[in-house]
Amino acid sequence: MAETTIIKLNAQEREADKNPRQLRAAGFVPATVYGKGMESKNIQVCAHEFEMNTRNNRDAVIELTLGKEKLNVVIQELQKNYSTNQILNIEFKLA
Repeated sequence: MAETTIIKLNAQEREADKNPRQLRAAGFVPATVYGKGMESKNIQVCAHEFEMNTRNNRDAVIELTLGKEKLNVVIQELQKNYSTNQILNIEFKLA
C-alpha cells in the first residue's frame, strides 16, 4: 500500500479589504477551505511556499496551519494562468 505524503503549509485568514489581484501582487494566493461540518473560510497562502512544497505532489494531503487550528486538506481545484504559469486560486477540501 502506498504511503500518504503529508505536506505542511501555513495559511492566514484573508484580509477582507484586499482583492485577489492585490494578494497575488503581494506574493500570496487566494484560497478557500471547505468541507462537511464547517463553514467555508477564505484564506491566503504564500505563493512561493505553496509552489515549492507541492510542485511534484499535488495529490498529497496538506496539513494546513491556520492560526492555532490545523486542518488536513487536499487540493480540490487549482486555477492557473497557463500562459504565465501563475496560480490564481486554490480550493482546499477537508481530507
